[in-house]
Amino acid sequence: MARRFKGLKLTPPRVFAAGFALIIAIGTLLLSLPAAAESGQHTPFIDALFTATSATCVTGLVIVDTGTYFTTFGQLVILGLIQLGGLGFMTTVTWFAVALRKRISLRDRIMLKESLNLSGIEGVVRLILRVLLYSALIESVAALYFMYRWSYEMPLPQAAYYGVFHAISIFNNAGFELLGGYRNLTPYVNDWGINVVSMLLILLGSIGFIVLAELVDYRRTRRLSLHSKVVLSATAALTLVGALLIFIFEFTNTRTLGPLDLDSKLLASLFQSISLRSAGVNTVDITQLRSATMFLMIIMMFIGAAPSSTGGGIKLTTFVILVGALLAMIRGKEDVVLFRHRIAKSDIYKATTFCFIGLFCVVASTMALSAVQQQDFLIILFEAVSAFGTVGLSGGLTTELGTGGKVIIILMMFIGRVGIVTLAYALQPNPKKEPFRYPEGKLTIG
Repeated sequence: MARRFKGLKLTPPRVFAAGFALIIAIGTLLLSLPAAAESGQHTPFIDALFTATSATCVTGLVIVDTGTYFTTFGQLVILGLIQLGGLGFMTTVTWFAVALRKRISLRDRIMLKESLNLSGIEGVVRLILRVLLYSALIESVAALYFMYRWSYEMPLPQAAYYGVFHAISIFNNAGFELLGGYRNLTPYVNDWGINVVSMLLILLGSIGFIVLAELVDYRRTRRLSLHSKVVLSATAALTLVGALLIFIFEFTNTRTLGPLDLDSKLLASLFQSISLRSAGVNTVDITQLRSATMFLMIIMMFIGAAPSSTGGGIKLTTFVILVGALLAMIRGKEDVVLFRHRIAKSDIYKATTFCFIGLFCVVASTMALSAVQQQDFLIILFEAVSAFGTVGLSGGLTTELGTGGKVIIILMMFIGRVGIVTLAYALQPNPKKEPFRYPEGKLTIG
């Protein structure tokens, strides 16, 4: 029986949402300190809150330049928020409990299941420990490469620091960087090493820890679950389609791909497409993209990454189920079938619900931003979807936001990271079972 605090049942969704809110609150306090800013002054509360939310929700939208505005202390606070936000509140708590040899209760296991979007609690603690091991290993290898690469451009201690920061940021799909001038990775658009390592980090972070664990075990088990098959196939399809369309749309754009040779054009197109899974890093100037490319990116960002990953959006599996339902209806089929498995009707209802709630959030936030910000509608829509999908790519609006606009984006980043349905469950009154059912009605559709 869950405990009650002033009549409020502490359900897993509420604990999950409260955990992220607590991390954001602590991060806001630390980033507000004079020691966190190069100026030695207190960072305005709304700016500290915005940065802490963006880091904890692994989004990457910034209103000040991380590399020049914050001190090393401030940057380390941001890095800590990214790591906590990427791994998740309950994952971190569980690691400390295991390290201190504390018993993981059934309630804790249920909360872990909810935080990772798992179907059951079997093996959840073992998965958490593997998540931490895989994350540390992947980030360490990437950090070593970045350190080696940047040691040619800067002193070794700085290269090591940059390597660790960017490895953690990119793997957790956060999008924060220290290169300065809001340039992101644009100076390295032709650098195959940085591009390939960054793309691998993004993909490994966006496919989700469940899939990652199954891929590691594949040589032994020779099997993948339906979830992993759907995530991997959808990731490959959307990445290739996105890269092809970006390549076509931007091929002659002199402000993005135009000046590059063919190999670099292909590399940049693939990088931008992979980044749309929720990474927030870019190697071309997003503000100079054509309208068709930006609209394509909006669609991809809305879809987002896989469940139990560091990404946001409505999730890949939701999108695949909706596409499957559409194709089944067009073909006159009763069931949605994926990889020779029938999808339960309840999952189709959930996918539809997730999509419509996501659309409502995006529409509402876009309307609100349009009311408080003077900017082209496409740029406003791009920023709203980027926040909802915790992507972090910006069309140039974020640095121009007023207080009202910052509050709207903060809410969207929080909703996108916690999850639209998790947040809905967290805010709803304690559910009560209805004592009766209404008679079924008939409506004419279409």
